[in-house]
Amino acid sequence: MTVTQRTPQLSAEAVISAPRRQLLRQAAGGDRLPQNGQAQAADGQTMDISGWPVKKIAMRGGLYAAVLAICVYSFFPIYWMILSSLRAPDKLFLDTSLVLWPPDLSSYKSLLQLTNYPINFLNSVLMAVATIVVATTLSSFIAYGATRLRFRGKTTLVASMLFAYMFPPLMLVIPMSAAFRAVGLADSLGGLLIAHLAISLPLAVWLLWGFFKAMPFDLEEAAMVDGCSQFGAFVKVVLPLSAPGLITVGIFSFLLSWADYVFALVLIMSDQNKALPVALASMLGAQDLRWGEILAGASLIALPLFVIFAFCYRYFVAGLTAGALKG
Repeated sequence: MTVTQRTPQLSAEAVISAPRRQLLRQAAGGDRLPQNGQAQAADGQTMDISGWPVKKIAMRGGLYAAVLAICVYSFFPIYWMILSSLRAPDKLFLDTSLVLWPPDLSSYKSLLQLTNYPINFLNSVLMAVATIVVATTLSSFIAYGATRLRFRGKTTLVASMLFAYMFPPLMLVIPMSAAFRAVGLADSLGGLLIAHLAISLPLAVWLLWGFFKAMPFDLEEAAMVDGCSQFGAFVKVVLPLSAPGLITVGIFSFLLSWADYVFALVLIMSDQNKALPVALASMLGAQDLRWGEILAGASLIALPLFVIFAFCYRYFVAGLTAGALKG
């Protein structure tokens, strides 16, 4: 009769918790743990009662503290701006509490009633939406043509489009202003749109060029074998697969247009065509400086940015990472 001997198998949990059981066994046998809750491991590394190295706990605690300090340093000014905009005008410089209830909307009401802020807000929205649509459309065709068509110097052409970012905006806006005045686009939203495309289109082309370059042409060939034209394959195959890149281009275009100050300041002279940053800065030059309305206007400018990043930050990070790796 054959006797089968079973070898006991230790689970991963038992192996991992072995040092902890050993410490408890030593404590039960009379070897008391130090009063500070620490013990000396077999390899000479100081450990606490939970089995974690003290050095590792200290490093992790320091990392969390640094991240918390950076977050507070970055978001506290924004929080204070929003909180101050909700205070009553007579308590703006007297109340320093970090929690406010109930909020006071008098600054927002006077901002919308006594200034051209609604018109300026609409101008900024129109410019941002138009920049997103035009920049995304044109950059898609330009980047696709640069990756699929064969001609000399196409890599140099795509790289040279980024040269516009080497110059400060003030150096570009001066010749643009003279050119727009010559063709009749001075003090117009159309000229401001062209200026926004001049700074957003090169970056959009560069990002999408990395996506299209890494995408295999076999997918388009399979679509063309099934009856699609090359344009149909581009619309039905390439663009859906490049959705993270297109969303990233749209967010970048929105940020560049929404936060633009230099081009809107030089190219726009009338109050009816001013964008939000310029209109808000013009309130600082008035004799009666109303900080409540200024803080309320700044909070309304930051509101669309919060909404966009709250819903699209995953696509934004995915588009940046994929574009960097694939390009």
